[in-house]
Amino acid sequence: MTPSPSGFDDLIHPSTRLTLVATLAAADWAEFGFLRDRLGLSDSALSKQLATLEDAGYVETERHLEGRRHRVRARLTGRGRKAFEGHVAALQGIVAGSAPTG
Repeated sequence: MTPSPSGFDDLIHPSTRLTLVATLAAADWAEFGFLRDRLGLSDSALSKQLATLEDAGYVETERHLEGRRHRVRARLTGRGRKAFEGHVAALQGIVAGSAPTG
C-alpha cells in the first residue's frame, strides 16, 4: 500500500498504527516493552502491527539476546518517516480545510 498523492496513507491511518508510528518518529530506537505499554497492546497485537509496518518498509526491527531474554526494538525507516510526515501534512490540510472562514 502506498500513500495517495495527497500524502494520506491508509496503512498508517488506523489509530493504533498512527500512535505507533508517531511514537517511533520521536525516537531513534524504541524498546518493544515501551511501545507495548505506551499503546496498551498485548505482545501479539504489537508484534502484528510492527510486522505490518515492517512488510511495508516503514519500520525496521532488531532482535538481540540480553542474558537469557530476547529483546526487540524498532525504529522508523527513512521511507516510514517520509510516509508519516506526508500523512501528518495531509491531516493538517484536511483540518485547515474544515476551519470556518471569515
